[in-house]
Amino acid sequence: MITLSKAAINEIKRLKLKRQNPEAKLRLGVQPGGCADFYYTMDLDETVKEGDRISDCGDITVIVDEQSCQYIADLSLDYSEDLMGGGFRFHNPKAVDNCGCGNSFRVQG
Repeated sequence: MITLSKAAINEIKRLKLKRQNPEAKLRLGVQPGGCADFYYTMDLDETVKEGDRISDCGDITVIVDEQSCQYIADLSLDYSEDLMGGGFRFHNPKAVDNCGCGNSFRVQG
């Protein structure tokens, strides 16, 4: 089950308002490549496709495509800000290695 921190929920709500798209859902995914084997993708999307997994995380609906689900099923998403700016932080228990960029990871196997 994917979880979102309160800070992540608040930032996603802010982005939805900024884009004037209150009906948008958070689409999370995984693509091959990046600094390790895979990298995370995220976008605001209104379309639910066949095979998508849907989770309600507070006030945010999260969509994950069937292929990505095996890699991020237990993902926790956080948001934090520092003097250099803000960004989402991925905490993935299935990752055996993470790149220093924080957006790329490797899984066992």
